[in-house]
Amino acid sequence: MLDISFEPLKKYLFVLAMCLLFGVGNGFGQKKKVFVLSIRDEIGPPISRYVELGLSRAKHSNADIILVDLDTYGGALNSADEIRKAFLDEKKPMWVFINKNAASAGALISISCDSIYMAPGSNIGAASVVTESGEPAPEKYQSYMRSLMRSTAQVNGRNPVLAEKMVGSMNKDSSAIKSVLSYTTEEAIANGYCEGVANSLDEVLIKNGIKNYEIEKFELSYPDQVIAFFLNPYLRSILILLIIAGIYFELQSPGIGFALLVSVVAALLYFVPSYLNGLAANWEILLFVVGLLLLLLEIFIIPGFGIAGIVGIILTLGSLVLVMLNNDFLDFTMVEADAFTESMIVLVVALIGGGLLIIFAAPRFMESKAFKKIILQDSQESKQGYTSNFNKLSLVGKIGIAHTVLRPSGKIMIDGEVYDAYSSGDYIEKGSEVEVVDNMATSLKVRPKQS
Repeated sequence: MLDISFEPLKKYLFVLAMCLLFGVGNGFGQKKKVFVLSIRDEIGPPISRYVELGLSRAKHSNADIILVDLDTYGGALNSADEIRKAFLDEKKPMWVFINKNAASAGALISISCDSIYMAPGSNIGAASVVTESGEPAPEKYQSYMRSLMRSTAQVNGRNPVLAEKMVGSMNKDSSAIKSVLSYTTEEAIANGYCEGVANSLDEVLIKNGIKNYEIEKFELSYPDQVIAFFLNPYLRSILILLIIAGIYFELQSPGIGFALLVSVVAALLYFVPSYLNGLAANWEILLFVVGLLLLLLEIFIIPGFGIAGIVGIILTLGSLVLVMLNNDFLDFTMVEADAFTESMIVLVVALIGGGLLIIFAAPRFMESKAFKKIILQDSQESKQGYTSNFNKLSLVGKIGIAHTVLRPSGKIMIDGEVYDAYSSGDYIEKGSEVEVVDNMATSLKVRPKQS
């Protein structure tokens, strides 16, 4: 009888099954899903939010590898640290492709990734901390940055001493930074800070033996794009202009009207996107609200214009500026100089634009068809038998008593009858004697009785 053994065939089928399941050299089988995050701007709250949303999307997409396409000169340290921690906590392989620049905060983000690849002619390093004026930050910030660089390098098996040198050291006799380390592509490879040179994202994958893959590049959703749109400095100037102009026009005709609605909507569009991007803190929004309340208090309750009004203006305008600056509760050490300049330009343009709008555009708007649709246009003229004077007898020269406080409007009593009255800006206490100087309208114009 012929004895046929099936053992070799079983082994062949087993090997074939494993190849089909996992792929041979990833040449066939299931595609690797590569999720790409693009960091090409200054590091700040918008980029930090972009990374947060991107990592969440990568998780839901079941990405196999997260690849960061990076080209940045740095930015805010606190935002860079948020990104660093997110990358270190990520369970999926984190690779970064430095396409020319990974300076300052960009260097910190890069070394937080599992693998670093650099395009020819790229650089990494120069991670010293600078202030808003471009000068080196105090030693405590440099020391903290050095510790961040060391600990991050250690996690990913890189030389922590070299990472520390990227921050540099401060001269004892001055605030200058010395011995700041930066690497070219070849130097980074030689010192263990780069796994290899690549010309593209695809080449990074090929160098890792990945031939069968699909790339998904993360882009902000439409709502997030709208939020980012409202962070545009030019649009912010317009929003501040609308906030200021809306409040002004509302005060000219008190009541919940169109001007107030415009101001409220502009304030929401100004603060909400900033809050969602981590720029606006709760206390900054509270300053704006308190400032408005003080202005209203000054206008409608407190006589004249004094401390409350001045403080209200300072808090209102100050909060609008603070929202644009990524400060740590009035600590501006880590705020970039360009951010200060940009915020002041935005505010000045808005104030000038608001002033021009009030001076030149207001009269034309009040004569426009759109404005006439929302206000009463019928006039009641005296030749038609109408009169605005409800007081049939002239009360000019009469002496009365302030029945209520006049701020400047209120009520007075003359000969036992109560009349609506207003002063020419004077604050008149209840019970004070007043003299009527005019009664040509529905209320009497009065002044404090002359002694």
